This record gives sequence, C-alpha cells and structure tokens, in this order.
Amino acid sequence: MNAAPDMLATGLKMLAALALVLGGLGIFFYFAKRMMRKDIGPAGGKMIRVLASHYIGLKKNISLVEVPGAILVVGIAGDTIRLLTKIEDKTILDQIYEGKAGRMTPSFSDQLNKITRRFMAHKDDQQCS
Repeated sequence: MNAAPDMLATGLKMLAALALVLGGLGIFFYFAKRMMRKDIGPAGGKMIRVLASHYIGLKKNISLVEVPGAILVVGIAGDTIRLLTKIEDKTILDQIYEGKAGRMTPSFSDQLNKITRRFMAHKDDQQCS
C-alpha cells in the first residue's frame, strides 16, 4: 500500500531513459557534424568567401566577396544582388588582405573563453577578499 517506492523507481527509470535518449542524440549529432565538416573543392578550401559586409540601409548592404583571382564588390538590396565592381589590381588586393589579417575577429568560442576567464578571475578575487 506504500506508493512512494514505486514512484521513486519509476522516476529513476524515466530519468535513465531520458539520459539514454539524449546521449544517443548527442553521439549522433557529434558524428553528423564530423561527417559534414569535410569541405568540397580544391585542397579542402572554400572557393567563395565573404570578406566584409557593411549595411548602408534597411535591407541594403555592400559586400566584398572573394573568388579565385579577384575580389568582387556587390550591392545587395532586398532580393537582388548586383556587381558593383571587380577588384583585380594586385596592390589593392594586397592592401585588402593586409587589412584583413590585422583585424581578424575572434571566434565565438574565443570570446566565450575570454569572458569565462574574466568571470573566474573576478570570482577568485571576491573569494580572497
């Protein structure tokens, strides 16, 4: 007549089943991500890259797009994309690549690690006080 042990056992079984399902999904997504990471193209690199993008208005921006041998300046407005110019001059290309190398933005994980280290240092300082 005591229902408490049955509820506890049922709850533990439910949590174990949930952990098993979530663990299976995690393993599936891990391997799916590794399989999809393989790049297509020469030497595993991407053939087209967006170097920079600057918004100039509502649903309007200008982007620098790198393709093999040149950099394209495209204007994007709504659902249209127009080629504004094609940069092929070596000196300008060198300036763009030098500027890009100097202003590499850190990845999300790098920024998250930086914030976490700052938080942990602040937490340690509070514990020492």
